[in-house]
Amino acid sequence: MFKKIILAFTLLFVLNVSAEEIKKVENLILSGPMSSVSHPLIHMIETGALNDVAEKVEFKLWKSPDELRAYTLRGGADFMAVPTNVAANLYNKGVDIKLLNVSIWGILNMLTRDKTKKTLKDFVGCEIAMPFRADMPDIVFEEIVKKQGLDPKKDFKLRYLSSPIDAMQMLILRRVDHALLAEPATSIALRKTGSFPLKLIAPDLYRGPDLQKEWGEAFKVESKIPEAGMAVIGNMIKNEHVIKRFNEEYAKSLAWYKANPKEAGEMMVKTIPMLDAEGVADSIAHTQLDVVSAKDARKDLEFFYDILKSNNPKTIGGKLPDEGFYY
Repeated sequence: MFKKIILAFTLLFVLNVSAEEIKKVENLILSGPMSSVSHPLIHMIETGALNDVAEKVEFKLWKSPDELRAYTLRGGADFMAVPTNVAANLYNKGVDIKLLNVSIWGILNMLTRDKTKKTLKDFVGCEIAMPFRADMPDIVFEEIVKKQGLDPKKDFKLRYLSSPIDAMQMLILRRVDHALLAEPATSIALRKTGSFPLKLIAPDLYRGPDLQKEWGEAFKVESKIPEAGMAVIGNMIKNEHVIKRFNEEYAKSLAWYKANPKEAGEMMVKTIPMLDAEGVADSIAHTQLDVVSAKDARKDLEFFYDILKSNNPKTIGGKLPDEGFYY
């Protein structure tokens, strides 16, 4: 009997799985915005990918970076889709958060009524609808135009709005001519204005500058930006087994999402009805999606953070996060 007990404990040690880890989590909360970074989370829930580690798995939508911060501080989620600057900011302010990966490397585009405008410099003097003041995409826009020798406040008329949906609606209603949007809002706007009955009243819209391309040209780097990824929050940081399973399934779900745009679009609107299935499907071809672990993405992240720190340290909490930030 004693030998059997020893064998059982040995097996647990070899598998590196503790008794606490084997026990299922009662309720696992995944949270994110309406944008592409969250979509694998919805697939994970729809397919029961984490049923082996949790009795119940649910998705909570956050609608603004401020709501994200509130969720994090209140312990309202276990895994959170986050803009990378917000994750660094929270970590530097003492919040229990670790970045797991970067999965979004290109999601920002200008959408415009003027098809002749091909670069950000072409928008000098223009009014631009801009969601999320002092957060992505605003900070990416500002850093690019500063590097190009322009003043984001003086050379452009930025009209700040509370969400990408608001900016998209302003375009559709002809209240602005240009907006900086994150996918899938860009593709959804193009779909909506091209279909009946909106086509009768909405303006013709065109994809303008790709901000990742402009970033690469301005800073002489590859045309990609570590914009968003997944973080683990609070007590869940201690649960290595659940984190391991989450990382595995997130990567699988992102691969499915990329390979099945039509089905992905249909699935997303069930959970986030304000999306458009065809728009989501279109957006996948216009988004740089690649799961890279936080540690492997650290060089790219620190390059990005260094630029933010030199111009507006508050966006990352005043300093580069130390190695404890990278799971």
